[in-house]
Amino acid sequence: MPSLKSFRNRIASVKAIRKITKAQQMVAASKLRRAQEAAEAARPYAEKMRAVIGSLANGAKGNLNAPRLLAGTGKDNVHLLIVATADRGLCGAFNTNIVRLARQRIAELQRDGKQVKLFCVGRKGRDQLRRQYGNLIVDHAEFTGVKQLGFANALPIGQRVLAMFEAGDFDVATIIYSRFKSVISQVPTAQQLIPAPIEESAGAGASAYNYEPDEGEILSALLPRNVSVQIFRVLLENAAGEMGAKMTAMDGATRNAGDVIDKLTLQYNRTRQAMITKELIEIISGAEAL
Repeated sequence: MPSLKSFRNRIASVKAIRKITKAQQMVAASKLRRAQEAAEAARPYAEKMRAVIGSLANGAKGNLNAPRLLAGTGKDNVHLLIVATADRGLCGAFNTNIVRLARQRIAELQRDGKQVKLFCVGRKGRDQLRRQYGNLIVDHAEFTGVKQLGFANALPIGQRVLAMFEAGDFDVATIIYSRFKSVISQVPTAQQLIPAPIEESAGAGASAYNYEPDEGEILSALLPRNVSVQIFRVLLENAAGEMGAKMTAMDGATRNAGDVIDKLTLQYNRTRQAMITKELIEIISGAEAL
């Protein structure tokens, strides 16, 4: 039977852990609102840019001089997967769900005979993927020391991806991230970046506008910027999702720590009562023997 001192030590250690998880929960809750507002504010701009590009692209269909970022290379043999995760843990299955989707996409592409390359954004995703797909990772980026994400953080990633595309390193680029829905719901999502996807509905009503300069010139300016804009939106969605997942995970950990403390306290009291009873029996037995 464990001693009373061991019970006291275990209770003290679990109480210390509960303080840490409660503090983590409060920090995540304080950061969540700002991160959620930033993610929701970025959505209309990113979606409108995609709609404008879709409208222009429908008008540029069949144009032999269409930008390569729209028309593609004409092949889909080499795929670049940009896997965006968090840099830190303690957020439940947030990072694991993104990596799971990335693994599924890698398996599908390799099964179809495609070559896969990985660009890891976030330390946790790189750490998980390099165990199995370390030879596929061609680049990575981290934001461990960044307190608040800005477009300046997404721009170098976008420029790196564009440089790789211009160098012919891949044919199709897809970014995998977690779309923020609510505090308890983050949806792993795969979004194609290059070539820019053309939605038929986005072109509705495009003929009602006359563009100056022409569609080709506007697309040449918008398409490179769109890559960085979509990456920036992904970073904001991930930041909000990470804080929501961390708040939920730390709340659960705090509750579990409280349950453990209650159980240990009950065991401590029972053990203490048993020891007192045993000592009383020994005293009474000794007195009766006299």
